[in-house]
Amino acid sequence: MTTLLTETGVFTIDANVSGEELWLSPAAAESATGWVLKEEGFCRGPLCVPISPTIKTELVSNGNINISDFWRHMNRPILHDESGEVWVLGESAADRTAQLQSLEAPDFTLPDLQGKFHSLAEHRGKKVFLCSWASW
Repeated sequence: MTTLLTETGVFTIDANVSGEELWLSPAAAESATGWVLKEEGFCRGPLCVPISPTIKTELVSNGNINISDFWRHMNRPILHDESGEVWVLGESAADRTAQLQSLEAPDFTLPDLQGKFHSLAEHRGKKVFLCSWASW
């Protein structure tokens, strides 16, 4: 089993690891990254990244997707531990810059004192006061 950390969460998946390559089934790639392999290329929602037939043969083999090479193709950072059991697929610098320039806080969900969960997205368009505290 391989642990995969992406912008959408932490996933424990069956994967084939070969050195610097992380191979996932199309279903695992979609659930962990949101990217789907289609005829026109890799798509995430309305956004599609065209992939030439030459590159496609390098990224797809035996029905599996070399998600690490696709991530590098997208100029996104990728990192793994020595054993290849934990992989991190990061956001591109351009995406992070756009997020920061938007001045919109990323969504998160936390419980209140009664244990009821609240999401920041529930309060979009309203003024929100966030108070945090740490003992260190």
